[in-house]
Amino acid sequence: MLRVLYLWVAGVLLSVQAGELPQIAAASSLQFVMPVLIEAFQRKSGFVPRMTYGSSGNFRRQISQGAPFEMFMSADESYVEALSLEGLTEDSGEIYAFGQLAVVRPANSNFDLTENLSFINQAIESGELRHFAIANPDHAPYGRAARETLIALDLWEQMQPYLVRGENASQALQFALSGSSQGGLVPYSLTFSSAVNAAGEARKIDSGNHQPIRQRMVLIKNASARARQFYEFIVSKPAQIIFETYGYQIPSQLKSSDN
Repeated sequence: MLRVLYLWVAGVLLSVQAGELPQIAAASSLQFVMPVLIEAFQRKSGFVPRMTYGSSGNFRRQISQGAPFEMFMSADESYVEALSLEGLTEDSGEIYAFGQLAVVRPANSNFDLTENLSFINQAIESGELRHFAIANPDHAPYGRAARETLIALDLWEQMQPYLVRGENASQALQFALSGSSQGGLVPYSLTFSSAVNAAGEARKIDSGNHQPIRQRMVLIKNASARARQFYEFIVSKPAQIIFETYGYQIPSQLKSSDN
């Protein structure tokens, strides 16, 4: 009887401890850099937050509807600003990184990647282009940046028959590297994976063809102390070094910080 009681108490304590782990909503473009960040954070804090990856626009809607996230790491600051205006966040949050775009192609494609995407015109004219992937611009910030880039390069209209839209940035990458696609525009940070490098080729493109991808994070109201601890880590120098290693640009105020 005592053994059963001991096991029950131990189970309750473990359940409570697990329940204290903060739930973090993170843009899917963070999925490769985040495990490295979490490993560094765990060495410092002794715990690992619970991560959920998806499109920033969908997370903004879910949090508005009461999803139990304590922190939101968006790939676009507009979604954080919208939640702040609704009174759902601690404050207006902080920009933790600037994202960049890359053009990718699968290993079975023979297109020569160019920064100005001139190979796309050639592929259309030769009839070789079948599919080209981007994230859905309606709710994925990197999809919106991809659309702005294609518009700036006078490619948007003629690309319409060929575009496939991923639900989020990571799905766009999957589509871009599939055998049925000739490539796509995806977050540069997602091209640092060894699996991606084995499946295709990537090249960073000029960020002057789209609005800055200002990635902002924020604590949701009544966030726990552990969520705050993770928030503070993300703007620390060790975290910023990791972000730079994965192709992000660091805000100047964080570069000059002594965190």
